[in-house]
Amino acid sequence: MSGTYIDIQASDGGTFKAYMAKPEKGSGPGLVLLQEIFGINDYMKSMADHFAEEGYVVLVPDLFWRMQPGVVLGYTEEDFGKAFDYYQRLDVDTCIKDAADTITALRNLPEQAGKVGTLGYCLGGKLAYLAAARTDVDCAVCYYPVGVEADLGEASNISCPVVMHLAELDKFVPAEAREKIEAEFADRPEIEIYTYEGVDHAFGTPGRDSYHKPSTQMAFTRTISLLRRVLGPIYDLSHLWDMHCYHEFATRDVDATMATMVSEPYVNHIPTMTGGVGHDHLKRFYKYHFVDSNPEDTSLVPISRTIGADRVVDEMLFCFTHDRVIPWMLPGVEPTGKYVEIPLVAIVCFRGDKLYNEHIYWDQASVLVQIGKLDPAGLPVAGVETAKKLVDETQPSNGLMAAEWATSESKPI
Repeated sequence: MSGTYIDIQASDGGTFKAYMAKPEKGSGPGLVLLQEIFGINDYMKSMADHFAEEGYVVLVPDLFWRMQPGVVLGYTEEDFGKAFDYYQRLDVDTCIKDAADTITALRNLPEQAGKVGTLGYCLGGKLAYLAAARTDVDCAVCYYPVGVEADLGEASNISCPVVMHLAELDKFVPAEAREKIEAEFADRPEIEIYTYEGVDHAFGTPGRDSYHKPSTQMAFTRTISLLRRVLGPIYDLSHLWDMHCYHEFATRDVDATMATMVSEPYVNHIPTMTGGVGHDHLKRFYKYHFVDSNPEDTSLVPISRTIGADRVVDEMLFCFTHDRVIPWMLPGVEPTGKYVEIPLVAIVCFRGDKLYNEHIYWDQASVLVQIGKLDPAGLPVAGVETAKKLVDETQPSNGLMAAEWATSESKPI
């Protein structure tokens, strides 16, 4: 954990602690992170650090301080019992006042620049909702907020954008509650409500049985989309990706390539499962098995590019002559001298202004056909034709299903 604790003055007297995490450059928009019922534990601090990496100045206030300052609980059965005891004794109205004091303190920090949002989980999800109704925050994000359906009378007080993440199997926010929430905001497009199928309460908390990584990733992208749109900061992801590729394929400079990435990135070439996880593992991969392993005539021909809030999806032709062993694409295959053109898709995720991960996809069967290592006869695979059709849609369709295609020729459409 890279953050520190600061003191916050309560408007009705006394002080309480808040964990503060700052972006590398030292300043940015503000985000108040509101805890689960387990206090400012490692999960809350890790998420504060995560959002700081995304460019935000983050405060996580101690919301149990009036009962017991410094509560830190895990997810054991004993800790659950203690957490529910604190939850049952909590005064929500006073809690919102403490959240408001945290928002004020955040706005007064010299590191905070621009607007401020709130984001909370479970108990914190409800508090983020109420903060949107009762304070001057600029946006709010609510993860599986417990009890919001009882406070829908305050919905008309919300004037800022809100995103809610709900879980289909959540017994604390059951279907009836979700239906009431959705009905209340049905005509308000600035309030986005997403329900994640087949997952339970706290699906976003690693280490808990309910954790579901795919839903967590989808929810995070929707979260960061709102934060970027309302709070900023806005990064030129297209340029950042271009510079990463420039150092990979043009300068072939491993250190410069790594400098475009977060401290612990990962890369996965899906068809061959090559790449690396973490700085040292990935640098070793780049240095000895990637950057200098690409043929001299390697070229990337752009086809399309989609820019999202936290990722770039790049569609291209990857072209090369197989004049050397290419460990990341054709491990163990001796050079054939064959020229290859293959459609390739890169899905590149960012944290702040650095690359976090790359998922790279291509059709390995087509590569093997083009270098003469796979006979396409009788198989539903194609060679360079896949690349030709990508750039020229008039190339023949349905050749690999010619027999099946012929059966529908005389059928009505």
